Amino acid sequence: MSIRPRFLATAAVALAAATALAGCASDTASSEAALTVTDPWVKTAATEDMMSAAFGTLVNTTDEDVTVVAATSDQYPALELHEVVDGAMQELGDGMVVPAGGELALEPGGFHIMVMELPEAIEPGDEVDFTLELADGSTVGFTATAKDFDGGNEEYHDSGSDDMEMEMDMSSDAPEAEPSH
Repeated sequence: MSIRPRFLATAAVALAAATALAGCASDTASSEAALTVTDPWVKTAATEDMMSAAFGTLVNTTDEDVTVVAATSDQYPALELHEVVDGAMQELGDGMVVPAGGELALEPGGFHIMVMELPEAIEPGDEVDFTLELADGSTVGFTATAKDFDGGNEEYHDSGSDDMEMEMDMSSDAPEAEPSH
């Protein structure tokens, strides 16, 4: 009986185990784990409203800033990243930065994902799947539940520039958040 074949077999098993563990380690360190979305919701809207918006809280669990550069949805293909500044809605060309170890609230009157050119209504209880694209090319998916929200009462007007002027009534708070899954 030779010790060498047994040694090679043991080494092969150890190498396979180390490779499997390395794969697990890289999954936990991925950008998908770096950013989570808590309490996501989307405002209900009829197709004649033409627009809606998605909200929630982006949570960065890393020690580096994370930048969201785009959002997509198979259900509603025309999405833009927006922020409301001095009553004017602005598209964010450079994306949304979620600070290291911090959060960024997506809320009416602030940062949000604009859902434009609705091909179908968004009804209460509908679930809308979104994917966020990060600056490093990775993606983070989440599902937002549609809720009635009258607090924004947004009216959008083309101001002749890249910004949209917006009148808002913020008399109501956002709908109660449900526990995230």
